[in-house]
Amino acid sequence: MEAFLVSALAITIGEIGDKTQLLALLLAARYKKPLPIILGILVATLANHALAAWLGQWVASNVSPDILKWALGLSFLAIAAWTLKPDEMEESTLSESRYGVFLLTCVTFFLAEIGDKTQLATVALAAKYSSLVWVVAGSTLGMLIADVPAVFLGKIAAPNFPFKLVRWIAATIFAILGIVVLLGLGNRFF
Repeated sequence: MEAFLVSALAITIGEIGDKTQLLALLLAARYKKPLPIILGILVATLANHALAAWLGQWVASNVSPDILKWALGLSFLAIAAWTLKPDEMEESTLSESRYGVFLLTCVTFFLAEIGDKTQLATVALAAKYSSLVWVVAGSTLGMLIADVPAVFLGKIAAPNFPFKLVRWIAATIFAILGIVVLLGLGNRFF
């Protein structure tokens, strides 16, 4: 259960202002069909984060504990730094699809999430926790917590949302996770 809660919190905070959240805003503003967009986000995130968690589990089982400790700690610190850089998404990347809004959302979300900080965070979380299912469930819930409101609010709330403050808070949380892992305090807190 701890893996679920930490994953959900980390991904929710990491997703604020992320390019996939901006993609949700753009899709909602363009197509005004929240249900297929939300379902597309769910399916794409489950697939993408399941692959990321599987990779994290593989790394955890094939890399020595000392190297894994340093890799995880440094990964969280790198994600903290990356979180401070605002993402941008150009509306021109969304093209009309004859396959519908659901499939367009699935494909664009899956591709946008490849190599994204929330995907890399999922890899790191899966390497830290032994429960792949709880990490995927938590990271998927985190994406939905951050992205579903963006779908419903569209462009209306985007200019007023304190993305910079949330990015700093997220960066601080990832930095703390990195320091905790590097100092070997992870067993006390996680």
